[in-house]
Amino acid sequence: MLLETKVISNGIKYSTLPTSYVRPAPERPKLSEVPDWETVPVIDLGCEDETFIIQQLGDACRNYGFFQVINHGVSEEIMEKMLKVADEFFHLPMEEKMKLYSEDPFKTMRLSTSSNVKKETVHNWRDYLRLHCYPLDKYAPEWPSNPSTFKEIVSKYCIQIRNLGLRLEQAISESLGLEKDCIKNILGQQGQHMAINYYPPCPEPELTYGLPAHADPNALTILLQDTQVAGLQVLKDGKWIGVKPLSNALVINIGDQLQALSNGKYKSVWHRAVVNADKARISVASFLCPCNDAVISAPKELTIDGSSANYRDYTYAEYYKKFWDRNLDQQHCLELYKN
Repeated sequence: MLLETKVISNGIKYSTLPTSYVRPAPERPKLSEVPDWETVPVIDLGCEDETFIIQQLGDACRNYGFFQVINHGVSEEIMEKMLKVADEFFHLPMEEKMKLYSEDPFKTMRLSTSSNVKKETVHNWRDYLRLHCYPLDKYAPEWPSNPSTFKEIVSKYCIQIRNLGLRLEQAISESLGLEKDCIKNILGQQGQHMAINYYPPCPEPELTYGLPAHADPNALTILLQDTQVAGLQVLKDGKWIGVKPLSNALVINIGDQLQALSNGKYKSVWHRAVVNADKARISVASFLCPCNDAVISAPKELTIDGSSANYRDYTYAEYYKKFWDRNLDQQHCLELYKN
């Protein structure tokens, strides 16, 4: 395959969708049937009543698996700079970007396309830069040095996002009636990854996805959305709903590991990215991940009432390998661990 056709941020203007991206008719997104969702829970983390925040988080995790946060402590300036430097990266010359190209999901820094090119039968209308982000002093040196501000901006963003993620995990722990450090202690020294997603304008958006329906294999995902261009959709009560980008908000979703740790009380929700014909869209997903040897097991406090554990114990390393061995939109990986 020619280098420039491996990624779709290649400057080529497509008038029709290449056949390798066309979904079979029953799997298409049916864009006209998906309403904008005005009522996704929005939680104000600047509220002084911590008990109220914890209660709201519990309700959102139980009923939606998904919420937006405002007054979250990540600076507006760094969020804007993060989106800008992401856009600059994807507009670099092809030969510059392609130095970073790889299809190996276990590489700690790589540019790639679609989701799992070696496994999937239909591709997705997305390029992405995947980075490991913690510890920073270990991983930042291998990040792109072009754009010149990339390492500095992304490092600052990663630090603020991690602080937010750890704060949310404490509050989620308390919302389950657990000690606030309980989840943190089970997950161990958490890894942090980032996917900087670029969805170019698509000639026939109703035939494909940016990312098909999937649940996240990690613990907690924090998404910075392009406020001008919507594209995120979530499955709620069996129907797809569009999530409207809110200015200065971050989107949080529960990953598979928090569903397992909560013994199924909290939901790792199916979500997908759709594309549009007019505008490129950028999103920046940050993933907090258990350390590889963390044993994922619901705390005994959640089964004390006589209810049994929903999932068998496993290590995160085992789970992550199984996740990448499959196609992204296969059945929920967590189902394979059910008791």
